[in-house]
Amino acid sequence: MELTKIEIKDRIGYITLNRPEKRNALSYEFVGELKEAFAQLKKDDSAKVIVLRAEGKAFCAGADLAYIQGLQGNTYEENLEDSNHLKELFFEIYTYPKVVIAEIQGHALAGGCGLATVCDFSYTVPHAKFGYTEVKIGFIPAIVKVFLLRKIGEGKSKELLLSGKLYEATDAQKMGLVNEVVEAEKLSETVYEFAQQLIHNNSGQSMAFTKQMIAEVQEKGLEEGLQYAAEQNAKARASEDCKKGIAAFLNKETPSW
Repeated sequence: MELTKIEIKDRIGYITLNRPEKRNALSYEFVGELKEAFAQLKKDDSAKVIVLRAEGKAFCAGADLAYIQGLQGNTYEENLEDSNHLKELFFEIYTYPKVVIAEIQGHALAGGCGLATVCDFSYTVPHAKFGYTEVKIGFIPAIVKVFLLRKIGEGKSKELLLSGKLYEATDAQKMGLVNEVVEAEKLSETVYEFAQQLIHNNSGQSMAFTKQMIAEVQEKGLEEGLQYAAEQNAKARASEDCKKGIAAFLNKETPSW
């Protein structure tokens, strides 16, 4: 892969956007490489937590507009196939069985902001800007808004999606788009330390089940959601990680995850 780099270090799987000369703008090929990178690390047990990061000044500037322009002569069916390609990437990250942390060292705009939105945690730097600018060029933030509404609710989503404004990192944090803003020189270290906390303190199986439930329970009615939760609760009690964790607690030991 040329546009994406993969590295595993201390049980962290790093996926790096590697198209800095285009501000990591997303093309069909780029999205395909990202899907492949996540697929590879999903099967690799040596990577318990994933960090999505980027080379260059920008995290991701969204869709490659030159690429989008080239698609304007396509049929509806061809454009739908291209849209589904991006949809599948976002869905994969959102439902991924491992925690995904976005390490955002620069601007995250439009689809790039969407890429950050579907991650479980986001850490960024003070100078980074966030926004969904699609309405300013006659486009729409279609796929990303499905996840944004879940993350921060309708009111703030409308503010972001309809205004097309760019927001400072601290404002993005207040909205719930990012978890923490840290100085640039401390970003990688902060993300690494947080990832290590998840790796050493938490059951990977439990985090995967919890992510799955968060994704699925929101579309269920109250009674259906509670029944689903009760069933998952019962399944979790029989899991090897639960048996291991409770036995360690009762023996006043720290489980090794």
